[in-house]
Amino acid sequence: MDIIGDLERTKVDTLKYYELNEEALAKRYAPGKWDVRYILHHLAAAEMVLLDRICRVLGRPGRVVWAFDQDTWASELDYAQRPLVLSQALYTATRDGVIYYASRFYESRGTSEFVHSETGLRTLADEFEKVAMHNRHHLDQIERALAS
Repeated sequence: MDIIGDLERTKVDTLKYYELNEEALAKRYAPGKWDVRYILHHLAAAEMVLLDRICRVLGRPGRVVWAFDQDTWASELDYAQRPLVLSQALYTATRDGVIYYASRFYESRGTSEFVHSETGLRTLADEFEKVAMHNRHHLDQIERALAS
């Protein structure tokens, strides 16, 4: 797997959506689902969480890392009012951190284990791959929203 290439591609593909106009940002991929703006805020928040997990595993393998409630974060972190430029900066900085640590440790320490509070035993390599997979999943949602 070309983890670095995947992380770089999804970063480039995501960043262009932070420049969308208000009409496009308000589109949803399905009724009752988050609009593009919320998805972009969520991606920034999730990147922060995933980078934190990666750092915790690198610092001390074997620990338990906790899930986060994405809907509570969307509400309590006030995605409706939060400036999109802030999320763009957070996304960019944290993704750069993930790419840095993946380039340093994906191969050499990828088998380091940790316990996710909801999904159980995982490895550092799993978490790097999750970053890219999670991002691709939400890019698909954004593309479906914009096509509607």
